[in-house]
Amino acid sequence: MVLVDQQAGLAFAAGSADRQVLRSNAVAVARTANAFGVPVVASTSASKVYSGPLMPPLRAVLPEVTPFERRNMNLWEDEATRAAIVAAGRRTLVVSGLLTEACVSFPVLSALVEGYSVHVVADACGGLTTASHEAALRRMEQAGAVMTSWLQFLLELQRDWTRHETYEAARGIVVDHGGGYGIGLDYARDMIHPT
Repeated sequence: MVLVDQQAGLAFAAGSADRQVLRSNAVAVARTANAFGVPVVASTSASKVYSGPLMPPLRAVLPEVTPFERRNMNLWEDEATRAAIVAAGRRTLVVSGLLTEACVSFPVLSALVEGYSVHVVADACGGLTTASHEAALRRMEQAGAVMTSWLQFLLELQRDWTRHETYEAARGIVVDHGGGYGIGLDYARDMIHPT
Protein backbone atom coordinates (compact mmCIF):
# COMPACT_ATOMS: atom_id res chain seq x y z
CA MET A 1 0.00 0.00 0.00
CA VAL A 2 1.41 3.37 -1.00
CA LEU A 3 -0.23 6.44 0.55
CA VAL A 4 0.86 9.52 -1.35
CA ASP A 5 0.66 12.92 0.34
CA GLN A 6 -2.55 12.38 2.29
CA GLN A 7 -2.09 15.82 3.87
CA ALA A 8 -4.60 18.52 4.81
CA GLY A 9 -2.88 21.24 2.80
CA LEU A 10 -3.34 19.19 -0.35
CA ALA A 11 -6.86 18.16 0.62
CA PHE A 12 -7.75 21.86 0.65
CA ALA A 13 -6.86 21.92 -3.06
CA ALA A 14 -8.79 18.77 -3.94
CA GLY A 15 -12.02 19.82 -5.62
CA SER A 16 -12.85 16.56 -7.36
CA ALA A 17 -14.82 15.12 -4.44
CA ASP A 18 -16.08 16.01 -0.99
CA ARG A 19 -12.99 16.34 1.23
CA GLN A 20 -14.59 14.55 4.19
CA VAL A 21 -15.39 11.61 1.93
CA LEU A 22 -11.84 11.59 0.54
CA ARG A 23 -10.42 11.53 4.06
CA SER A 24 -12.84 8.81 5.16
CA ASN A 25 -11.94 6.71 2.12
CA ALA A 26 -8.21 7.15 2.79
CA VAL A 27 -8.73 6.03 6.38
CA ALA A 28 -10.73 3.01 5.15
CA VAL A 29 -7.82 2.09 2.87
CA ALA A 30 -5.32 2.39 5.74
CA ARG A 31 -7.53 0.36 8.08
CA THR A 32 -7.89 -2.30 5.38
CA ALA A 33 -4.12 -2.51 5.02
CA ASN A 34 -3.82 -2.99 8.78
CA ALA A 35 -6.59 -5.59 8.94
CA PHE A 36 -4.98 -7.73 6.25
CA GLY A 37 -1.30 -7.19 7.10
CA VAL A 38 -0.51 -5.24 3.94
CA PRO A 39 2.76 -3.29 4.28
CA VAL A 40 2.27 0.49 4.09
CA VAL A 41 4.65 3.10 2.75
CA ALA A 42 3.53 6.72 3.14
CA SER A 43 5.00 9.88 1.73
CA THR A 44 4.58 13.56 2.41
CA SER A 45 5.79 16.66 0.64
CA ALA A 46 6.24 20.26 1.81
CA SER A 47 4.93 19.24 5.23
CA LYS A 48 6.64 22.13 7.02
CA VAL A 49 5.78 24.91 4.58
CA TYR A 50 2.41 24.16 3.02
CA SER A 51 0.90 20.70 3.08
CA GLY A 52 1.16 19.78 6.76
CA PRO A 53 1.79 16.31 8.18
CA LEU A 54 -0.05 13.13 7.29
CA MET A 55 -3.69 13.76 8.27
CA PRO A 56 -4.38 12.98 11.95
CA PRO A 57 -6.91 10.17 11.36
CA LEU A 58 -4.32 8.39 9.21
CA ARG A 59 -1.61 8.89 11.82
CA ALA A 60 -3.99 7.38 14.39
CA VAL A 61 -4.60 4.31 12.20
CA LEU A 62 -0.93 3.98 11.19
CA PRO A 63 1.05 4.99 14.30
CA GLU A 64 4.03 2.82 13.31
CA VAL A 65 4.32 4.31 9.80
CA THR A 66 6.71 7.23 9.45
CA PRO A 67 6.05 9.06 6.19
CA PHE A 68 8.96 9.74 3.88
CA GLU A 69 9.32 13.47 3.31
CA ARG A 70 10.35 14.25 -0.23
CA ARG A 71 10.91 17.28 -2.43
CA ASN A 72 10.11 16.06 -5.91
CA MET A 73 6.59 15.40 -7.19
CA ASN A 74 7.32 11.82 -8.23
CA LEU A 75 7.95 9.70 -5.14
CA TRP A 76 9.41 7.02 -7.42
CA GLU A 77 12.33 9.42 -7.96
CA ASP A 78 12.91 9.74 -4.20
CA GLU A 79 15.53 7.14 -3.27
CA ALA A 80 14.36 6.51 0.30
CA THR A 81 10.68 6.13 -0.58
CA ARG A 82 11.35 3.93 -3.58
CA ALA A 83 13.78 1.80 -1.53
CA ALA A 84 11.08 1.24 1.11
CA ILE A 85 8.61 0.14 -1.54
CA VAL A 86 11.14 -2.22 -3.12
CA ALA A 87 12.13 -3.58 0.32
CA ALA A 88 8.52 -4.61 0.98
CA GLY A 89 9.09 -7.25 -1.69
CA ARG A 90 5.70 -6.89 -3.33
CA ARG A 91 5.22 -6.59 -7.09
CA THR A 92 1.65 -5.34 -6.76
CA LEU A 93 1.14 -1.83 -5.45
CA VAL A 94 -2.10 -0.30 -4.25
CA VAL A 95 -1.90 3.48 -4.41
CA SER A 96 -4.03 6.32 -3.08
CA GLY A 97 -3.28 9.96 -2.52
CA LEU A 98 -3.36 13.63 -3.36
CA LEU A 99 -3.19 15.14 -5.92
CA THR A 100 -4.19 12.71 -8.65
CA GLU A 101 -2.78 14.77 -11.51
CA ALA A 102 0.85 14.64 -10.35
CA CYS A 103 1.82 13.09 -7.03
CA VAL A 104 -0.35 10.02 -7.62
CA SER A 105 -0.06 9.57 -11.37
CA PHE A 106 3.69 10.15 -11.70
CA PRO A 107 4.81 7.26 -9.41
CA VAL A 108 2.05 5.01 -10.78
CA LEU A 109 3.29 5.56 -14.32
CA SER A 110 6.91 5.04 -13.22
CA ALA A 111 6.11 1.80 -11.36
CA LEU A 112 4.21 0.47 -14.37
CA VAL A 113 7.23 1.12 -16.60
CA GLU A 114 9.29 -1.01 -14.18
CA GLY A 115 6.88 -3.92 -14.42
CA TYR A 116 4.87 -3.46 -11.25
CA SER A 117 1.17 -4.24 -11.18
CA VAL A 118 -0.52 -1.12 -9.86
CA HIS A 119 -4.04 -0.65 -8.52
CA VAL A 120 -5.21 2.91 -7.92
CA VAL A 121 -7.88 3.44 -5.26
CA ALA A 122 -9.68 6.10 -7.28
CA ASP A 123 -12.12 7.16 -4.57
CA ALA A 124 -9.26 7.72 -2.12
CA CYS A 125 -7.50 10.05 -4.56
CA GLY A 126 -8.37 13.68 -5.12
CA GLY A 127 -7.58 16.09 -7.89
CA LEU A 128 -7.93 19.83 -8.40
CA THR A 129 -11.12 19.41 -10.43
CA THR A 130 -13.34 16.50 -11.34
CA ALA A 131 -12.21 16.77 -14.97
CA SER A 132 -8.48 16.79 -14.14
CA HIS A 133 -8.87 13.93 -11.64
CA GLU A 134 -10.76 11.83 -14.20
CA ALA A 135 -8.19 12.62 -16.91
CA ALA A 136 -5.37 11.49 -14.61
CA LEU A 137 -7.23 8.27 -13.77
CA ARG A 138 -7.78 7.57 -17.48
CA ARG A 139 -4.11 8.22 -18.26
CA MET A 140 -2.99 5.76 -15.56
CA GLU A 141 -5.54 3.18 -16.70
CA GLN A 142 -4.43 3.51 -20.33
CA ALA A 143 -0.86 2.86 -19.16
CA GLY A 144 -1.97 -0.35 -17.42
CA ALA A 145 -3.06 0.61 -13.90
CA VAL A 146 -6.19 -1.02 -12.52
CA MET A 147 -8.78 1.35 -11.06
CA THR A 148 -10.52 0.23 -7.91
CA SER A 149 -12.36 1.64 -4.89
CA TRP A 150 -11.58 1.31 -1.20
CA LEU A 151 -14.58 -1.02 -0.76
CA GLN A 152 -13.58 -3.24 -3.66
CA PHE A 153 -10.03 -3.41 -2.28
CA LEU A 154 -11.37 -4.51 1.13
CA LEU A 155 -13.81 -7.02 -0.33
CA GLU A 156 -11.17 -8.55 -2.61
CA LEU A 157 -9.01 -9.19 0.45
CA GLN A 158 -11.90 -10.46 2.60
CA ARG A 159 -13.35 -12.60 -0.26
CA ASP A 160 -15.87 -14.31 1.99
CA TRP A 161 -17.69 -13.00 5.06
CA THR A 162 -17.11 -16.39 6.71
CA ARG A 163 -13.32 -15.72 6.96
CA HIS A 164 -13.39 -15.35 10.72
CA GLU A 165 -9.82 -14.11 11.25
CA THR A 166 -10.53 -10.80 9.47
CA TYR A 167 -14.34 -10.62 9.72
CA GLU A 168 -14.67 -8.19 12.62
CA ALA A 169 -12.02 -5.79 11.32
CA ALA A 170 -13.45 -5.83 7.78
CA ARG A 171 -17.00 -5.46 9.03
CA GLY A 172 -16.00 -2.55 11.27
CA ILE A 173 -14.37 -0.73 8.36
CA VAL A 174 -17.51 -1.12 6.24
CA VAL A 175 -19.77 -0.02 9.10
CA ASP A 176 -17.66 3.09 9.75
CA HIS A 177 -16.97 4.09 6.13
CA GLY A 178 -19.47 2.27 3.91
CA GLY A 179 -22.54 4.48 4.13
CA GLY A 180 -25.71 2.52 3.47
CA TYR A 181 -23.83 -0.77 3.12
CA GLY A 182 -22.41 -0.26 6.61
CA ILE A 183 -25.86 0.54 7.96
CA GLY A 184 -27.07 -2.66 6.32
CA LEU A 185 -24.38 -4.72 8.04
CA ASP A 186 -25.39 -3.29 11.41
CA TYR A 187 -29.03 -4.00 10.62
CA ALA A 188 -28.25 -7.57 9.61
CA ARG A 189 -26.33 -8.16 12.85
CA ASP A 190 -29.23 -6.77 14.89
CA MET A 191 -31.67 -9.00 13.06
CA ILE A 192 -29.54 -12.13 13.37
CA HIS A 193 -28.36 -11.53 16.95
CA PRO A 194 -30.96 -9.28 18.60
CA THR A 195 -29.98 -7.87 21.98
